[in-house]
Amino acid sequence: MVWRFDCGRQSMISRRFACFGRFSRTPLFVVVLFVVLMSRVSKAQTPDERKLLDLTNQARAEAGLKPVEWDAALATAAHAHAALMAQQGEISHRYPGEADLTERAASVGAHFSVIAENIATGYSPGQIQDSWMQSKVHHDNLMNADIDHIGAALVSAHGTLYAVADFSKAVEQLTSAQVEATVGKALTEKGLTLMTDAEGARQYCGLADGASGASLGLKAQFLMRWQNADIGKLPPQLVTALESGRYKQAAVGACAPQGSGGSGPVFSGYRVAVLLF
Repeated sequence: MVWRFDCGRQSMISRRFACFGRFSRTPLFVVVLFVVLMSRVSKAQTPDERKLLDLTNQARAEAGLKPVEWDAALATAAHAHAALMAQQGEISHRYPGEADLTERAASVGAHFSVIAENIATGYSPGQIQDSWMQSKVHHDNLMNADIDHIGAALVSAHGTLYAVADFSKAVEQLTSAQVEATVGKALTEKGLTLMTDAEGARQYCGLADGASGASLGLKAQFLMRWQNADIGKLPPQLVTALESGRYKQAAVGACAPQGSGGSGPVFSGYRVAVLLF
């Protein structure tokens, strides 16, 4: 488990990539326009994509692993990137002006705590699958026991297939009220009384990483906010504070997650603040 706090912030998302190519020099506006146009194309699963899913699950079954499920959001992200690879000619996990894998998947509605990607060119789903199975990093993505979803795309161009398979460990999408209730339950189980007024905690939660709560006039003795995909487990720093026995009451506030430095959204985690009194 990797946590992201105000201090010593770390990435929430586990990423593993493979098979990088060279960046194209195609103008940025062409790349962006192409992605926008391709995002409007129907993402119905094709027979070749179904075959790739079946081959993946066959290999996982032979290794004693659980099958992965098809994820329409991941497939949408995979299609957009496969179309870009076909347009560019040389394969890459990211082109100039393009969002990274995490942002691409999250922006079309995927929710995950782990994400990985395989890319390739080939002439059939079987040949592409074989090449991935023979490459350690691609094999590790396919056979990762933590992943449970896949979205794949095979785009035909220049006499070959451009293949993208995005793998993820999906997480449940919770409302702010559900997040607050989950954390609140964990706190009451630790013996604290949950306060009904959570506005101060919500305001503190919404501050950018690194900002103090001094301007809010909060009277809490301990303040903490964090962001993580698994909201059911309290961070170690908070557990230590609770075990000190100094605090009797708590307020919990959830808010929209933030990206690196607090400048943008991260769609796959939850952001919550706890005030202790």
